[in-house]
Amino acid sequence: MASDEPPAPQTREFVEIWTDGGCKPNPGPGGWAAVLRCRGVERELSGAAPETTNNRMELTAAAESLEALKRPCTVVLHTDSQYLRDGITRWHTGWVRKNWRTAGGDPVKNMDLWRRILDAAKPHTVDWQWVRGHAGNPMNERVDSIATQARENATQQPDSGDQTKR
Repeated sequence: MASDEPPAPQTREFVEIWTDGGCKPNPGPGGWAAVLRCRGVERELSGAAPETTNNRMELTAAAESLEALKRPCTVVLHTDSQYLRDGITRWHTGWVRKNWRTAGGDPVKNMDLWRRILDAAKPHTVDWQWVRGHAGNPMNERVDSIATQARENATQQPDSGDQTKR
């Protein structure tokens, strides 16, 4: 006997993500990192670019971490970048409405990465949380350390292209 009730909705996995990125000097060689945690299991992501900016590395960490999710999830993404948090929660709707132009009419910087983040975030419900950097938050300190190591490892190796990932 068939039931007239609709199938129960599938519950989304809850994933916590911490991201960071940086350069030394800025602009210069950069690294990014993310730690994803789901059901007590953690996964580290990181990469580097030989010539980039701090903001590009922050955005890359967010894009890479969201792109790593295999199915729609409920996500809390922690970042110490106000640029990332404000861009994704406050500014992007105006940029899209103005054909990727700022309020002053200039092209939005890092538009390629903003679009990547928006596309990667679409299947998920994302809560973008800002955390103060270098203020003792253990997970923020951890991703900062991983991003720094990725940058340092890339600068010690011969140039192998635009970006390395592990």
